Amino acid sequence: MADTAPVSRHVIAGTELTMPVRVRRARQRTAMFAVDAGAAQAMIDYSGLRVFRLRPGKAVVVLMLMHYTDSDLGQYFEYGTNVMVNPPGQTLSGPRRLAEAGAFIHHLPVDQDFTLEAGRTIWGYPKVRAAFAVRGADEMAFNVSHDGRLIADLEFRPGVPVPNAVAGKPTVYRTYSHTDGVTRETLGDSRATGVRMRPGGVRLRLGDHPYADELRALGLPKRAFLSQTADNVEMSFGDAQEIPQ
Repeated sequence: MADTAPVSRHVIAGTELTMPVRVRRARQRTAMFAVDAGAAQAMIDYSGLRVFRLRPGKAVVVLMLMHYTDSDLGQYFEYGTNVMVNPPGQTLSGPRRLAEAGAFIHHLPVDQDFTLEAGRTIWGYPKVRAAFAVRGADEMAFNVSHDGRLIADLEFRPGVPVPNAVAGKPTVYRTYSHTDGVTRETLGDSRATGVRMRPGGVRLRLGDHPYADELRALGLPKRAFLSQTADNVEMSFGDAQEIPQ
C-alpha cells in the first residue's frame, strides 16, 4: 500500500491511530469451503455484493482464526466468516481468478474491546465481543463463543510447507464490510511466512449460536477443499472507502 496517500488519524478510546494500521506479527489459520452459491448469496444479499463463483453453482467461504501478537490494535484473537466476492463491477470466476476476489466479512468476533471499537468505527467491520479457547502451544485448534453459545470449533492438521520465496511474496487484498446500511471496501497488503497447506486438513464442529445456524444453511460442516496455516503474517491496511449503492 502506498505510503504517499494523505495521512489520516482516528482517536479510539483515547488512543490516536495513524493510517495505515500495521500488524507486525500474527498467526493465521484458515479453512476454505466450496458451498452452494445461491445460499451464500442469500446470506450476504444485504451487502449489495455478488459472490465469487469458484465453479458453476459454488461459492467460497473462508473460516479463519487470527492471533495478533504485535499490532497497532494490540494483542487479540479474531475469528472470521468470510465470503469471497467480486469487486463491484467485476464478474470474476474460476479457480485461477480466486486470488483476485475480495473477502466480504460477515462475522468477526474478537476478544478485546479496543480492537472491537476500532474495527466498527474505522472500517465498519461487524466485530462483537467473544470468548476464545485455543488449544496447544501451536494454536492448531480453537473454539469461539458469543453470549455463552458456541459458534464453531475447528481443529487443524499440519500441511505441506510452502517455500517462503513463494508464500512470502507481498499480496494486495480487498476486504468488504456492511454496517448501518453502508458497504465499505478496505485495501491492505500482507506477507506470510511459515506457511503450510493441504487439501482438507480441518475438523469443524458447529455450535448452537445463530452464526452457526447460518453456516449450517451453507451446508457446513463439510470437508474443506483447502486449509492453510501461517506462523507469521505481517499486514497493513488503510481507511475504508464507501461503495455507492
